[in-house]
Amino acid sequence: MIRVVLVDDHAVVRAGVRAELEDHVDIVAEAGDVGDAIDAIVAAKPDVVVCDVHLPAGTASAVIRGVVDRGVNTKFLALSVSDAAEDVIDVIRAGARGYVTKTIDGGELLQAVQRVNDGDAVFSPRLAGFVLDAFSTDLDAPADPELDRLTAREQEVMRLLARGYAYKEIARRLTISIKTVETHASAVLRKLQLSNRNELARWAANRRIV
Repeated sequence: MIRVVLVDDHAVVRAGVRAELEDHVDIVAEAGDVGDAIDAIVAAKPDVVVCDVHLPAGTASAVIRGVVDRGVNTKFLALSVSDAAEDVIDVIRAGARGYVTKTIDGGELLQAVQRVNDGDAVFSPRLAGFVLDAFSTDLDAPADPELDRLTAREQEVMRLLARGYAYKEIARRLTISIKTVETHASAVLRKLQLSNRNELARWAANRRIV
């Protein structure tokens, strides 16, 4: 069972999230501020941390950096009322694997936790555009021989695949057929010598392009 830590400064929110998830995951700890969150995560070493973005005396980014500084490797899913681009970009740059808003329903939240645990990048649909825009400029920075193997279209498909979009969603966004998406996806995995989408998500995350 996936081991989860909940971080939110509102106890009623934590109770609501716990009620939605606890039949399917193991809630191993809770915390309400940055310091307590770091201590709880370091002690529990969970698979996934569901973390509010704005906390007393800090943010989710501070929690992520604090945990990394103490040598713990875990996956973060941001859960926030905010859908501001700067909040989304800041927490993803810090290392979170996903960002969803609190309008999400219980089933969708559970799926987001499971997908983040599996290595996928997960975003509420509207927020994915912020991340694409923010990180697309990074692709023009230092040369990456592996990335340069991909055509411009393959890079577009790669970024969307790495963020967890289904073939049908990618086809709609890029105005191409699902078959064409499948062809590009196969080419991306072959050129990068990767076996599946989880490996692709990790590859892209290591290059900070998700």
